Amino acid sequence: MSDIKTQVQGLDPNVRARDVHGMAKETGNIYETLVVVAKRARMLSVDLKHELHNKLEEFAVSTDTIEEINENKEQIEISKFYERLPNPVIIATEEYADGKLYYRKNDQKKRKY
Repeated sequence: MSDIKTQVQGLDPNVRARDVHGMAKETGNIYETLVVVAKRARMLSVDLKHELHNKLEEFAVSTDTIEEINENKEQIEISKFYERLPNPVIIATEEYADGKLYYRKNDQKKRKY
């Protein structure tokens, strides 16, 4: 998987109306489409959170006093960058609409022994 931040740079962060029935043509079911998008959004959310946590961990200073709070401009810029990224649901919906998501349905039928 390539870097998600570079993929979403030109993406509009605002929510917009979608043709749900048009999106459901591929799966044949609106709810299956929503499950695919929701699972991908959860994956993106976890990845972005983990990445942000790792970047901010570089600036962490372990001190015992609460009174010492240092503002680091680089840390603030990193946080602002991640705040400006589109919501993971918006990213996942765009990926689905562009046909970039691969999914499969596990059909497990009950077997009688």
